[in-house]
Amino acid sequence: MEQVLAPSRPSTLPSAPRDVRLLPKAHLHLHFTGSMRPTTLLELADKHGIRLPEALVSSEPPKLRATDERGWFRFQRLYDAARNCLQDEDDIRRLVLEAAEDERADGSGWLEIQVDPTSYAPRLGGLIPALELVLDAVNDASRRTGVGIRVLVAANRMKHPLDARTLARLAVRYADQGVVGFGLSNDERRGLARDFDRAFRIATEAGLLAAPHGGELAGPSSVRSCLDDLGARRIGHGVRAAENPELMRRLAQEQVTCEVCPASNVALGVYERPEDVPLRKLFEAGVPLALGADDPLLFGSRLAAQYESARQHHGFTDEELAELARQGVRGSLAPEPVRARLLSGIDAWLAQPDGQPE
Repeated sequence: MEQVLAPSRPSTLPSAPRDVRLLPKAHLHLHFTGSMRPTTLLELADKHGIRLPEALVSSEPPKLRATDERGWFRFQRLYDAARNCLQDEDDIRRLVLEAAEDERADGSGWLEIQVDPTSYAPRLGGLIPALELVLDAVNDASRRTGVGIRVLVAANRMKHPLDARTLARLAVRYADQGVVGFGLSNDERRGLARDFDRAFRIATEAGLLAAPHGGELAGPSSVRSCLDDLGARRIGHGVRAAENPELMRRLAQEQVTCEVCPASNVALGVYERPEDVPLRKLFEAGVPLALGADDPLLFGSRLAAQYESARQHHGFTDEELAELARQGVRGSLAPEPVRARLLSGIDAWLAQPDGQPE
């Protein structure tokens, strides 16, 4: 008797997650020295005869915790040691090219990198030569890799507000040569945002984006001060806004993008575990988000890993990851053709089961 086979059922197994490295992105929160590859740091230290702290020589990212003053000092000391290895023009050009190559490998088609040129000026002939070198290196790396790159000049909260005004004027001077915004970095618990209001006024009146750090080591009031005192249209970090529903509503209504950097939040002790970062809370409140890697050299992960963290630790679906990528693109200062290309690429990533372009 002939055996009758039951009709086959369609597989109910879920499809494999799409590769987040293939998801087109914009990267809006990356610091200059912090973008360096660990292997490059070791080679530059050897080139210049510099002895690095043991924490930077290890194959593992350094153990950091910056929720107290001593911890922040240690973080800053390591960052300064790494920055000291950037001694000449070749070092600067190498860092920028490698950063662009790493961005391309992670699916980033647009990068806005932050730099404080005062940190490099003494070795590169002054503020103007330092910034001009960075901008020329950016143009060259962009041409060679296809990644669009622009620069945010960032002042240091730990320095006098007059220094910030000098940097703001410098940023304005190069606004048509690759500088698109003005930032404020370092420990937000030390330098109050309102002390830098005149510097930001110089920058914003000339059309530069105000993108200060806030709401990481300090709470929601830090974010509010960035908005009210500095006219911020993007906030570096901003995660502590999740502690205040009214502030989240304001960020959502005014469409102020928060540059959330999950790996650095955990590494610096702002949150104990990756799942504690309030990424989903901010996302569901309608706050525009742009995932960033902050300082991969010290935190051990680059841009694509932040998207993978959203998937693994916060349950973001591929559709939600695509929306995160869209928000990053919309929060960027990329020209319209670049935006359109990236947004189209995001749709194409989502349309294909494996994320591969057709």
